[in-house]
Amino acid sequence: MLEKIVRAALQQRLIIVVLAVVALVAGLDAMRKLSVDAFPDVTNVQVQIATDATGRSPEEVERFVTVPIEIAMTGLPGLQEMRSLNKPGCR
Repeated sequence: MLEKIVRAALQQRLIIVVLAVVALVAGLDAMRKLSVDAFPDVTNVQVQIATDATGRSPEEVERFVTVPIEIAMTGLPGLQEMRSLNKPGCR
């Protein structure tokens, strides 16, 4: 089987060269488009929670949504810091 593949490749050299050039161009294009970050991300793991409380005032959202979520998260193992931010109209 391998002998047949090698023999066919030697007989069809032009096709093999064209395929190699196409693969080279595709690889160079992929390398050019690759985004490489030179600096590692050293921030802590963060969790963002987005909730929708239609028809509620900011105080009600704080009281009925944000505070219960914060209370539920206080006992998580490995929790070092917890911050809260409310933004109205996050759609």
